[in-house]
Amino acid sequence: MTTLNSNATPAPAARISDVPSAEGRFGRFGGSYIPETLVAACAQLEEVYQSIQRDERFWDELRSLQTHYTGRPTSLYLAERLTANAKARASHGHGATILLKREDLAHTGAHKINNTLGQALLTKKMGKRRIIAETGAGQHGVASATAAAHFGLECDVYMGAEDVRRQKLNVTRMKMLGANVIEVDSGSRTLKDATNEAMRDWMDSVEHTHYIIGSVVGPHPFPMIVRDFQSIIGQEAKAQCLRHIGKLPEAIVACVGGGSNAAGIFYSFINDEHVRLIGVEAGGTSSEPGKHAAPLTFGEPGILHGSLSYVLQDNDGQTSLVHSCSAGLDYPGVGPEHAYWKDAGRVRYTSVTDDQALDAFLHLARAEGIIPALETAHAVAEGIRLAIEMREDEHVVINCSGRGDKDVEEAARLLNARQSR
Repeated sequence: MTTLNSNATPAPAARISDVPSAEGRFGRFGGSYIPETLVAACAQLEEVYQSIQRDERFWDELRSLQTHYTGRPTSLYLAERLTANAKARASHGHGATILLKREDLAHTGAHKINNTLGQALLTKKMGKRRIIAETGAGQHGVASATAAAHFGLECDVYMGAEDVRRQKLNVTRMKMLGANVIEVDSGSRTLKDATNEAMRDWMDSVEHTHYIIGSVVGPHPFPMIVRDFQSIIGQEAKAQCLRHIGKLPEAIVACVGGGSNAAGIFYSFINDEHVRLIGVEAGGTSSEPGKHAAPLTFGEPGILHGSLSYVLQDNDGQTSLVHSCSAGLDYPGVGPEHAYWKDAGRVRYTSVTDDQALDAFLHLARAEGIIPALETAHAVAEGIRLAIEMREDEHVVINCSGRGDKDVEEAARLLNARQSR
């Protein structure tokens, strides 16, 4: 029997940020559920990624790109009219100040470039000449094509046929940047199916190809790598809040599909327990299966694309169909670290419907002259609702993850259809 020494110093509690484990586990989530043909590639990627932690030349090159190519730091913007509108709807003594972390101002128009530049540098370090990517809204595809063009790499982007229809502008941008866009007609013809095809390609071409996964999903070490490259968002936001408002914000809101922009801004605040973190999923048109894309709200633990996380699935364990007006949130799974944060109670996850997102899309455009991506509009809707409930001396930061140029045609179609209902 082991006896306890009452004078012994207790072991410090593990911080929620101290993940993943050496096996790539975020609590019970994560891991690596992959075919044997990919084991060596993932092991090589992990080894190279660990080696660059001590490579100042790698980080100096990445920091230079972030400053001179990406345009970092992106601004933390005081949304005065959005704030005034929220305060006008709030009861006396309520109505928080709304700040926007302007990732829409980064080169290519979204946070995705933070990850693709880092992974393209890893590709070069591994001596590979080709990258592949999956994309839903097209922003990751554009960012991958941009990184490939910058570094002189071949680039193939897999994109579901439905998303090709919804995101014509980004398809054109990818092609102009020299990428080959491969249209996927299988399944629901959206992001899940594009990811399936990219995985198949990688299995056949792993010796000379690196798969730049676009979100904090997939087998270890991808969720960790993407989170780390995106964590520049939260690092900047934290410093900017301390500099401009003299404190940390009371709440941070970000949309969640696979979850890279949310992980990027949440990670630096995850141990600041007094800062509320809210992730916003796609509520679609209803809570019925197939009519939303909210695995953290309605899903169960399951394996999808190489890791264990929350997944939308039917009674037979098959991945369910999903729906969202936003192509970038139209995914039946989520990054395993988000599943870990949900179960730990550190992040609250909620959902916003298509109609609420469309209303927020117009509200931000008309209040601030900023047209957000439809993905971002989900976070804007929840951020405004939250600001109305908060005290007037409090602050909420909304991660403005991308700009809405790509969505104006689809948003107009949806708004016209809504008017005719």
